[in-house]
Amino acid sequence: MNTLSNTPASSFTIPNKLVIASRESPLAMWQALHIQSRLQTLYPNTTVEILGMTTTGDQILDTPLAKVGGKGLFVKELEMALADGRADLAVHSMKDVPMNLPDGFMMAATGEREDPRDAFVSNNFTSLEDLPIGSIVGTSSLRRQSQLQARLPHLKIESLRGNLQTRLRKLDEGQYAAIILAAAGLIRLGLSARIRSVISPEQSIPAVGQGALGIEINANRPDLLAILAPLNHADTQVCVEAERGMSRALAGSCTVPLGAYATCEADQIHITGFVASVDGKQMLIETASGSRNQAEALGKQLAKQLLAKGANDILSALDGQK
Repeated sequence: MNTLSNTPASSFTIPNKLVIASRESPLAMWQALHIQSRLQTLYPNTTVEILGMTTTGDQILDTPLAKVGGKGLFVKELEMALADGRADLAVHSMKDVPMNLPDGFMMAATGEREDPRDAFVSNNFTSLEDLPIGSIVGTSSLRRQSQLQARLPHLKIESLRGNLQTRLRKLDEGQYAAIILAAAGLIRLGLSARIRSVISPEQSIPAVGQGALGIEINANRPDLLAILAPLNHADTQVCVEAERGMSRALAGSCTVPLGAYATCEADQIHITGFVASVDGKQMLIETASGSRNQAEALGKQLAKQLLAKGANDILSALDGQK
């Protein structure tokens, strides 16, 4: 990931206009508006506009992501806008960004992380443990599904797609006893009251990059790096780098139930990661610690630990099921 520390404004040219590409879902627009506000405060003489777009991932709502192409479906159209010059930067949820960016693109900054945990949302129950046998739980994530099945095999997991409001509506219509969502999205949209309980990282290891915002640019626009540098949150950046390093080494995608969560303490990073079968019957969990200056290498080390414990067997079995 290419980022710069805060650079004095006098050392680079500030453009008269910046355009942010964003998905049009309410959460994505909140994220874009947040970055717009930050940029307007930093550069009051610059006009900052938002180019709202509908991505393929937003259009295909009747099929689990793992079966239709995964995370890249939420970023492809935004990258096209960067490539043809319609936009200068794109704002993403880092958990939606593929582990390997296409040639010609780069991450310019990582915004400060919101609560990275998963949230239990239900109208009738206070926690997962309260759900009766056979209760239907909605989630769009194989990562969540595998961990739920491992811990609470008596629950029935069903796919849940759509933006956050759509998922809440389906819950309210009675299609599910409960749904699992990222706490960050609910908090950012002012819907914290819908959270009945948060699920600890020990019980549900978060998605790689969950809760963090990423700012992507065209690689031939290095002029933007210094402009966007003040938006970079150093602790979040290195933690997400470590998480993505693990996932990248394991070829992680929406089709692989895996997760990783890193925290910073002084100059150290501590990271926990897992790989599992979809049904949760096979699950490998490992931890690692190391210097924050070697974040991606630490993630790769964690991947090696998981592979040494047999992760390849799980990954090979998943490949065979595609």
